[in-house]
Amino acid sequence: MKKRISNWGNFPVVSANEKSFVFIEQLHDLVSESRDFIARGNGRCYGDASLAESVFSTLKFDKILSFNKLEGIFECQSGILLDQVLEVIVPAGWFLPVTPGTKFITIGGAVASDIHGKNHYAEGSFSRYVMDLDIFLASGESVTCSSEINNDLFESTCGGMGLTGVITRVKFKLKKIESSYIRKKQFRAENLEELILLMDKNCGYTYATAWIDCLKKGPHSGRGILIVGEHALFSELDEKRKENPLRKQQSRKVSFPVNLPSWALTVFVVKTFNLFYYFRQNKSEVEELVWYEPFFYPLDDILHWNRAYGKKGFIQYQFVIPFEKKQGLFEILNRIAERDMACFLAVLKIFGKQESIISFPREGYSLSLDFPFRSGLLEFLDELDRIVIHYGGRLYLTKDARMKPDILQSGYPGLERFRQIVNKYNPGGRIHSMLSDRLNLVTN
Repeated sequence: MKKRISNWGNFPVVSANEKSFVFIEQLHDLVSESRDFIARGNGRCYGDASLAESVFSTLKFDKILSFNKLEGIFECQSGILLDQVLEVIVPAGWFLPVTPGTKFITIGGAVASDIHGKNHYAEGSFSRYVMDLDIFLASGESVTCSSEINNDLFESTCGGMGLTGVITRVKFKLKKIESSYIRKKQFRAENLEELILLMDKNCGYTYATAWIDCLKKGPHSGRGILIVGEHALFSELDEKRKENPLRKQQSRKVSFPVNLPSWALTVFVVKTFNLFYYFRQNKSEVEELVWYEPFFYPLDDILHWNRAYGKKGFIQYQFVIPFEKKQGLFEILNRIAERDMACFLAVLKIFGKQESIISFPREGYSLSLDFPFRSGLLEFLDELDRIVIHYGGRLYLTKDARMKPDILQSGYPGLERFRQIVNKYNPGGRIHSMLSDRLNLVTN
């Protein structure tokens, strides 16, 4: 029986036949019986990458296969959530090498999106730490691949939005930590130019991200708060924390019970929130020791926070442009402020060197923007697309729900190579999604 599903942006919403599997034999049967399909994890990508008429949910395929606590090597099935992984590895003195802003994604989704975090400029994306993985192809064959074995399949699977096959097993390296705390610093910047200078000055920190007030105009355009951090060493803890340096704290979760009405996120409301958030920090610089969850996952304690954007949902628009083309950031922020496009959340990150077949990160500045769905939004984002491409940038497929094929082609020089590899392992395009159909990524 079909049901209505959507990903985290609640746009688009589709009618899908969703099936689950617990054992690899069940997956084999599903693939054999289905004309076409796409794998789907926890639905925390924002657009339509894991939406189709037929969806295979991996959430019940979530077992830990091995954990080498001495060398920090973790092996698991693809449906396990980062949250479940953290529950096991942190008490043992290990952490995820790369994590996005939520711990409620699957490991398979982490590979398919080749996730990045606050540390990309220092430590790269998730695929750098994957030792090997198994892919279940549309042919019914299970193939192991890595950077050395079946390299073309590996490189097109990392960031490939699930189009090469169903990721079933992943083995990856972890990061050693001495405590579950983060030594965090925050800096307040008066405008975008000052914010970028602060980011450059503090690039010695492993983790860095910045919040931006998108609606401020004039000399304070792009004002924001830079947040940097390091895993706290045991020697940096106070005596109480030293008693249990890897302890898990209890977090109190709240939930949005219903979708907020559309008027709740007007320009006035967003401007008021931005003003409060910016001046909540009453000093130009503050430093504190915090538990890792509020540092990495500040919104995860607000369950169903996507409902704050209303029944129509929202689009998260994320792009990256080269460092030498930073003027594109100013132009986009000016365009948002001039048009009073209510952007509730804007996050700036720095990316390091990484050129791969289809993965999103490349050296430069990355900006993520949350826009509640409203009349005229799609046309406005088309305008931003042209600015991004003009400055040599590209958009993130995991966040995309409306990009046009020519924009994708302009931003990804390895696109044709990716299509060739997908068609090699997915002949006839049995594995496809709304995203791949819209962007002509597979040959049916």
